[in-house]
Amino acid sequence: MIRPFIVLGTRPEAVKLAPLIRHCLERSDDFDPIVCSTGQHREMLEQVLGYFEIQPDVDLRLMKHGQTLAELTASCMQAVTDALIKAKPDCVVVQGDTTTVMTASVAAFYQKIPVVHVEAGLRTGDLWAPWPEEFNRRVAAIVTRLHCAPTEGAANALRREGIDESKIRVTGNTVIDALLWAVGRERANSETWSQKYPFAMADDVVLITGHRRENFGQGLADMCDAIAELSDRHPQAQFIYPVHLNPNVKGPVYQRLDGHDNIHLVPPADYREFVWLMDRARVVLTDSGGVQEEAPSLGCDVFVTREKTERPEAVDAGLAHLVGTDRQKIVDSVSRSLQSAPASGGSTDETKIRNNPYGDGTASVQIADWMAEVFS
Repeated sequence: MIRPFIVLGTRPEAVKLAPLIRHCLERSDDFDPIVCSTGQHREMLEQVLGYFEIQPDVDLRLMKHGQTLAELTASCMQAVTDALIKAKPDCVVVQGDTTTVMTASVAAFYQKIPVVHVEAGLRTGDLWAPWPEEFNRRVAAIVTRLHCAPTEGAANALRREGIDESKIRVTGNTVIDALLWAVGRERANSETWSQKYPFAMADDVVLITGHRRENFGQGLADMCDAIAELSDRHPQAQFIYPVHLNPNVKGPVYQRLDGHDNIHLVPPADYREFVWLMDRARVVLTDSGGVQEEAPSLGCDVFVTREKTERPEAVDAGLAHLVGTDRQKIVDSVSRSLQSAPASGGSTDETKIRNNPYGDGTASVQIADWMAEVFS
């Protein structure tokens, strides 16, 4: 019996670890998972865990209003260490590149517990973009025993850093596992969401996310100005922006975009709603890493408001396009998409999902099999 200590703190971590947790729970003869929530993004995290019917065994409740990265890092390191000493797990499982990932990996290293890194090997080569995520995932890589790379490109990045081949395996990305599970449920629940978001039933829906720290300030302002210009140019299109609760995002967004008839500033959508909105969208404008992986599966035109991406596979395949926060580039790119032949947002053709460069929906099974192979 293997006892993995699975640590998560944000909504993206919960989405990508939920399929693995559920699979471990189903294999009760092989696994006894311990789910630890740091509560880095408390409200949104609880929504996802509830949707996937997962109850944390350990809830550290670390989030505090106005907390700095240094304060979060220090409190997370100590709290996870205390939990590991008490639980005595066989391994620690982390996902991605958050502060929770970095601190949990270091805490595990200090306790000499092997680390399993889900979605390992993503790199931009620039410590400042995305910040602090590029730093976090590089730190995690130093102490990781099993690097679960989502793509061959990510595996090659690890090889270039000198990681031993025996510690690397291309498993695909668990985000596709989660998406396959959720899309079917929410298409069947479409009547509920169409009543809540009637404007999402338009032919031209542009779904927007924007919350990364490196875009705070002028970058976010320029992005909002581009959206405002697009809404004037394309009055038939409906622009839906679930606005992050961080005041560095919410303040500028409402200041620049509130009051436009076809721009809908809505509260942060929980995972199931967001999956449905992506499924309805023709265009997605995003700075989110996870959305770059999910949205191409649903036939959306994806424009990434970042200068660099650690997910080049979608760009290389022509499924996503880097536009940064340059106002004119955003306006020109999204306008061309809206003026072209209709895209396939909302299609029920699941061949797009199966052909996704980030995986085929079996990543959780592959990761669990590898853990059983190594730690049993």
